[in-house]
Amino acid sequence: MSPIIKLSDNAASRIKEIMSGVESNSIGVRVAVKSGGCAGMSYVMEYAKEVNPTDEIIEDKGVKVFVDAAAVMYLLGTEMDYKKEDFSSSFVFNNPNESERCGCGESFKV
Repeated sequence: MSPIIKLSDNAASRIKEIMSGVESNSIGVRVAVKSGGCAGMSYVMEYAKEVNPTDEIIEDKGVKVFVDAAAVMYLLGTEMDYKKEDFSSSFVFNNPNESERCGCGESFKV
């Protein structure tokens, strides 16, 4: 079975960088999906301080990503990348399940 989320080298490097500067009680990052945004759903990333019993745990390239159980069906096959441009930087989700994305790129529809 293929992983729910694959990390690009850039995403893994950035997560390692972020995690090196946070409180010691954070064990990784959690990825979830919530309702909202102009296309209907948006990605959420936050520090994971504990493992929820229903989390899917992805260990890839030396980092741990905890995927909220309710988000799994929306994220199957997604690649998480990190893009850095002249005036901005952000994590980008290349999700094959998206049928639509809003113009600003902050929300999506499946």
